[in-house]
Amino acid sequence: MKVRIPGGADDDEIAAIAEALAQHVEDTVELYVGDASEPALTHSASDGSDGGEPGDAEDLGPTDRERRLREEIEDIEAGGPEKYRDRLEEQGKLFVRDRLDLWFGDDGVAFEDGKFANFDAFHGKEDGDRLPADGLLTGAAEFEDRDLHFMANDFTVKAGSMAEKGVEKFLRMQQRALKTGKPVLYLMDSSGGRIDQQSGFFANREGIGKYYYNHSRLSGRVPQICVLYGPCIAGAAYTPIFADFTVMVRDVSAMAIASPRMVEMVTGEQIDLQDLGGAEMHARHTGSADLIAEDEAHARELVAQLLTYLPDNSDEKPPKTAGTEPAKSPTGIDSVVPAEPNKGYDMTRVIERVVDADSFFELRPQYGAEILTGFARVDGRPVGIVANQPARRAGAIFPDAAEKAAQFVWTCDAYDVPLMYLCDTPGFMAGSDVEKDGILEQGKRMIYATSAATVPKQCVVVRKAYGAGIYAMSGPAYDPESTIALPSGEIGIMGPEAAINAVYANRLAAIEDDEERAERERELREQFREDIDVHRMASEVVIDEIIPPSDLRTELAARFAFYEDVEKDRPSKKHGTVI
Repeated sequence: MKVRIPGGADDDEIAAIAEALAQHVEDTVELYVGDASEPALTHSASDGSDGGEPGDAEDLGPTDRERRLREEIEDIEAGGPEKYRDRLEEQGKLFVRDRLDLWFGDDGVAFEDGKFANFDAFHGKEDGDRLPADGLLTGAAEFEDRDLHFMANDFTVKAGSMAEKGVEKFLRMQQRALKTGKPVLYLMDSSGGRIDQQSGFFANREGIGKYYYNHSRLSGRVPQICVLYGPCIAGAAYTPIFADFTVMVRDVSAMAIASPRMVEMVTGEQIDLQDLGGAEMHARHTGSADLIAEDEAHARELVAQLLTYLPDNSDEKPPKTAGTEPAKSPTGIDSVVPAEPNKGYDMTRVIERVVDADSFFELRPQYGAEILTGFARVDGRPVGIVANQPARRAGAIFPDAAEKAAQFVWTCDAYDVPLMYLCDTPGFMAGSDVEKDGILEQGKRMIYATSAATVPKQCVVVRKAYGAGIYAMSGPAYDPESTIALPSGEIGIMGPEAAINAVYANRLAAIEDDEERAERERELREQFREDIDVHRMASEVVIDEIIPPSDLRTELAARFAFYEDVEKDRPSKKHGTVI
């Protein structure tokens, strides 16, 4: 049946007329508008509801209504104004939906929530007013065979700034993660709150401030991993700070409490963004960057590796893999560790002879480098490693190294990752500079984290364990499942030279003959060394065992396996007062 109607009808009116006629005449209706020679719409009675069920006819397909919806979705997914998309390549960044394709592949995004956020506000408007999805994408995806929640800023929409609808999406995603117990991935590229639209999201109960409340509730419940792709300023910068792990992209990422322009306004200081809060600055000086990626693909690789050591949530165990042999033979451990207590060496040469090949994943390598922290596997079992680094300032514990170790221990304990301490330290550093930097405060935090951890802990005295260093490194008093030592080990209040100077300085000074004084010093040093030697410690059952270095890996694998399900209770209380 062909029907012609006057011109001027819109699409919705044409569709309604065609559907009504088709149902009435029970035939296919071709509807012509005005003088048009081609039908504006062809509608069959079976397309609507006339007592039968849609789908009765075999030739059913998408309606114009569905096609219009898909066009709207395509428009939303195009992002902000084209001129901003064109600038991304110059900035070394991907468009946000291309970024999701990189992370999850063509079919990796399970679903997206809130795609139509702010649809009424931007639909049909000029480019400059486009706010598709309100500049923030949230949803669920499969990543390396793991389900997770994600959020990603669209930098083409008001520089990834956050406003009312996007904030609502962000909050819903966090609250759903609390329910599902699945990890959260934050792909951040945000200039902060949208200042000209702050009404409705800044100070509200369910506003942007709730981000950090939810971050705090999620902390230790599910892994939160943040990757920075651009400048994250002011409120936006707190998400990477609250995350368990933060990856920054070199020369592209930055985070700071205020932009360089604002800094100059407030303080008069002129500084560029990278010096103010770039990846290198945060990796070296604040420790806020756990890892630096060279580009976007590298960032994905780092997160993929990181997740292999972590469970989905605090109720689950970290994933095991088939064990592999170390990269280098454990038979070389004793040759790596110098006999002289004050001679430097690289502790990674011990680690690579203990853990599965290529499994040591170091975190915050440039920050507090006197302590190494990172994940590894021992016979396929994930462990967290806290190791003194004698190659850096003799392995003395400085304030930043103590803070780094404390945070890592706390994170491992939250996600049930067993801890391996490799101790070779003269203890906490002394001096006015470290006192000003809070050596006592940061040392307290490290000792507290070690004391409070309920995961299985193994302490290995590799060489020297002097002063409170043995406390911070989970020595015998700190409830490790074992304290074992290599034959090079020493445990004492201080090293022989310091002890002799403290106790015998006046007596030695009274000896006038140089040769006689040197001989007496040697005798005293040897006597003191016998007192702190691990054989004495083992004889007095201070430590559990002295292990031939070549057997260290086998011994640790057996002990971690045996104590895998050990249960430890904290005292009944609300929480400790040390943060």
